[in-house]
Amino acid sequence: MAEAPNRETGQAKPRKIKYRKAKASWNPAMQAIPVSGIRRLVNMASSMKDVIHLSIGQPDLPTPKHIIDAYVDALNAGQTGYTMDAGLPELLVALRDYYGRRYNRKLTRDNILITSGATEAMYLALSATSAPGRQFIVTDPSFLLYAPLIRMNGGEVKYVPTRAENNHQLDPDDVIKAMGSRTFALVLNNPNNPTGAVYPRSTVETILEECAYRGIQVYADEVYDHLIFDDDDFASVLNCSMDLDNIMCISSFSKTYSMAGLRVGWVISSQAAIKSLRRYHMFTTSVANTPAQFAGVAALTGDQQCVKDMVDIYRERRDKVVELIDQTPYMTGYKPGGAFFAFPDLPPHVDGSDLALRMLKETGVCVVPGDAFGDECTNALRISFSTTCERLEEAFDRIIPWMAKQQL
Repeated sequence: MAEAPNRETGQAKPRKIKYRKAKASWNPAMQAIPVSGIRRLVNMASSMKDVIHLSIGQPDLPTPKHIIDAYVDALNAGQTGYTMDAGLPELLVALRDYYGRRYNRKLTRDNILITSGATEAMYLALSATSAPGRQFIVTDPSFLLYAPLIRMNGGEVKYVPTRAENNHQLDPDDVIKAMGSRTFALVLNNPNNPTGAVYPRSTVETILEECAYRGIQVYADEVYDHLIFDDDDFASVLNCSMDLDNIMCISSFSKTYSMAGLRVGWVISSQAAIKSLRRYHMFTTSVANTPAQFAGVAALTGDQQCVKDMVDIYRERRDKVVELIDQTPYMTGYKPGGAFFAFPDLPPHVDGSDLALRMLKETGVCVVPGDAFGDECTNALRISFSTTCERLEEAFDRIIPWMAKQQL
């Protein structure tokens, strides 16, 4: 409390001052970030007992031992400082060689930037290029990261819907029709989260050819590129594009090697684009987790049988969840080709968010409502089959009789 002298006595006396309560002055762009539909249900489930989660999109399978050993060895060797801003040189070389072999694409270390997971990679790509007047084409449904990042930086999102009756395949003609004079970029998530759709080579090549012709950027989120169940010939943008001038290919170790918490991803693009992103990266996370990058080297250079074994397990689960959805009243399913998600439709008039909430409260099964992923899929649910077949059967033993009692 401040004090001021009394004019008659000359003595100081207390002076009352009212202070305003300070409030955080958030950037108005924060309004573009919605409350996560995934977290809303998961947070509620955390206060409940005996919940079966078919909600979270992360692997439940253990990280292969040789990868863990490499991480621990790096820690014991004192590898806990910063790497180069572009990433650990050994990892850049391993990624260059790996992608070069896999897609017959000549790359250099300067084509690659190591990031703190694919999330940072996509953050860098979208926030560095989104601006007022620039329009980005995004599928609906789509992973919930893309649209808020675009809108936060003044960009506009234009959705291209996909449908369960078409196995959520992306029609290249619909994408091309959506392109206009303000179209700056396309976000292509393949295999797709939340639908598990895998786009064939003809679709990817047609879209890339049109984008190259029009000078439209393509941001390809390929984090599930190894979780392919029915076709070994995955159509990556790296082997479907003539060059990398308008391409940013983004991926990570999270899904392929069950390394989600180790937070190592990357961007592959032209040398000019990587040079710009490196400068931006220095002012975000600076570098990715150093011992985890050593683990990534072990993942890429070690025996790949662990990946094949994981894919076989996920394929078995995919087949099981397709079978169970087909047995469930009011659910219309399809056969997802990759990732570990199914995205069945409910009847058109049904609010998936309301149904998911009631399902959680009354059956103890947690799924994610479709409106977390777009505006055109409010009558859908995302079901993660990143859990055992036994757990899936237990979940649907609750879901099927409960759904049969609904008046939808």
